[in-house]
Amino acid sequence: MALSPLEPADITEELNAASEPEPLRTYALDFETGAMGGVVDGKAALKQFVIKAIKTARFRFAAYDDDYGCELDDLIGQNATQALMESEIPRVIEEALIYDDRIERVYGFGITKEADVLSVSFYVDTADDTLQMEVAM
Repeated sequence: MALSPLEPADITEELNAASEPEPLRTYALDFETGAMGGVVDGKAALKQFVIKAIKTARFRFAAYDDDYGCELDDLIGQNATQALMESEIPRVIEEALIYDDRIERVYGFGITKEADVLSVSFYVDTADDTLQMEVAM
C-alpha cells in the first residue's frame, strides 16, 4: 500500500501563492512612551522599522542578530567633530538599513545638533515609494 497518491498533485497554485510577498504587519510602537497598541502595515510599518533599527544599538542585544541595529550610539557619546559626524552618521545609518530587502537606497542626509539633541533627516527608497525620514536622538 502506497503512502502517497497515485497521481501527483498540481502544486503550481501553491508555489505561486507562496512567492507573493506577505504584507508587512507589526505592532504599533509609540517611540515617545514605549507603549505598544494596535497594528500597522505597509508604509507606516516600514517607517517604524527604520526608526527602530536606528535607535537600537548594534551588538548589544542577544535577541537581535549582528545585522540589526545601528552604531550611532558609539558616535554620539564621543566628542566627535562636526566633519566626522557628517561623514560617519550617513554611513552607520545606511549600514543599519540597507541589509533589509525592502530598502534599495538611503541618501540625502541632513544633520543638525542643538544642545544635546541630534536630528538626522534622510530619504529611503523602496521598490514602491520614497520615504522621508527624520530621527531625533
